Amino acid sequence: MTIKLNVTGMSCPHCERAVEAAAGAVAGVKSVKASAKKGIAEVKYDGSAQTRESIANAIRRQGYGVGE
Repeated sequence: MTIKLNVTGMSCPHCERAVEAAAGAVAGVKSVKASAKKGIAEVKYDGSAQTRESIANAIRRQGYGVGE
């Protein structure tokens, strides 16, 4: 599955890497590409292993907001 999450609070490449690392550490996540400019993170993951909410929560724990 591929989802696009609206992520708030990213303002630089460091933020992008932090979001990518947080989401990428979730079991079942295959790839993550975050864009501070667009305010999104595109996540490819195994839908049978994880949920959208578990990935969003991992990003939130790093201090970033995740919208619907």
